[in-house]
Amino acid sequence: MDKEESFCNSTCEDQINMAERELSAFIRAVAELFGPEQARLSTEDWLDQSELMDSPHRGTRKDWRAVTIAASARLANRGTPARDHRTLAASTDAKVSPILSSNCFASALLV
Repeated sequence: MDKEESFCNSTCEDQINMAERELSAFIRAVAELFGPEQARLSTEDWLDQSELMDSPHRGTRKDWRAVTIAASARLANRGTPARDHRTLAASTDAKVSPILSSNCFASALLV
């Protein structure tokens, strides 16, 4: 194996490791914030974006963070709830207190 081939293999391995770390962190965050279904869809989006960004004019190194940002935009465009799914689950148990008459002035200011 010559030096050029060895360098290429090392560079490819580095790129694979960086891509795996970036994708893993992204999917963990999506799963935690939006649930497993959105994580599955976001994995597909991330892989699709990775392929779209695989153009010869971008050089040999990929910007994996740009792939994640593009996949995040797709997640946002899907119309996912803006709130954390854990918060939504907790909010169904919450009891809402009526506004007391002493609070009416403050609520009138909001109108």
